Amino acid sequence: MDRREAMLATGAVLLAGSAPSSAAEPPAPPALPVPDAWEEAERMALWPGGAPDVAQFDAGAVPAGWPASYRRAVREPELRVFRPARANGRAVVLIPGGAYWFVSFVNEGVDVARRLNEQGYTVFVLIYRLPGEGWRARADVPLQDAQRAVRWVRSKAADYRVDPATIAVIGFSAGGHLAATLATGHRERLAPGIDAIDGLDARPHAVALIYPVITMREPGTHGLSRQLLLGERPSTAAVERRSAERHVDATTPPLFQVHAIDDAAVPVQNSLEMLAAMRAAKRPVEAHLLQEGGHAFGVGRPDTPSAQWLALFDAWLRRTPA
Repeated sequence: MDRREAMLATGAVLLAGSAPSSAAEPPAPPALPVPDAWEEAERMALWPGGAPDVAQFDAGAVPAGWPASYRRAVREPELRVFRPARANGRAVVLIPGGAYWFVSFVNEGVDVARRLNEQGYTVFVLIYRLPGEGWRARADVPLQDAQRAVRWVRSKAADYRVDPATIAVIGFSAGGHLAATLATGHRERLAPGIDAIDGLDARPHAVALIYPVITMREPGTHGLSRQLLLGERPSTAAVERRSAERHVDATTPPLFQVHAIDDAAVPVQNSLEMLAAMRAAKRPVEAHLLQEGGHAFGVGRPDTPSAQWLALFDAWLRRTPA
């Protein structure tokens, strides 16, 4: 199976929409080769003393034969750093997807980081905690990690020679939901601060949402992402709290959106609702709706419009003032 076929198959796995459980583990997504660049990348722990509530965490065993290209049982959230040969002074935090079931760090992490490095960006790939793995505050732990990631990069801006005022975030699929939640919930206070980093602003300069889950409301949501984030029978208040389109306001950073109309895993209506919310709030937004492309296309499929999104993002971000 080549990389293109693997991405298509991953989209099919996410389309299935049945949540994993000890009783009925769905088929794993197809394995992708883990590049040497991932293993060689600088690794930074988000929470040096341990993530919030880690003492109560027990993810259980990852099924035998689970592909190494998809992270589960995330006990220690981290950033992997990818530096460009010629830096442009800007940082990008990547948030891979995986339905809040796993973190797809190859096709939506290191592959994208390489391309952004070519454009001069210093890239930080986020491995975040997964809400369905037994965390007490399940609906908050991914956002805790995303907030901490932006704050951490901001605190180290001088070390990496990036502008702390222009930190961008790109999220894919469920990672797009997390990025949208960060865009609208960057001011949420979710845990006691552990150091000076937690006193920094968690608001990104700009956010890109690539085939994102946005809403937790049925029927437009992605069922597996909703179930793993909120549980089997979430309250109306819990659904509203984590439906990002309901929380756009004057502090929401500029958004860049890409979504294929034929996406069978995450309906394009998610991006349309976020676009409408941004326009209603009179916030800057650019949206690219592709006739075809499906789901989980990562850097894009060759010879299709999806292969152009990184160049469009680069042009948009350079036009977005600090």
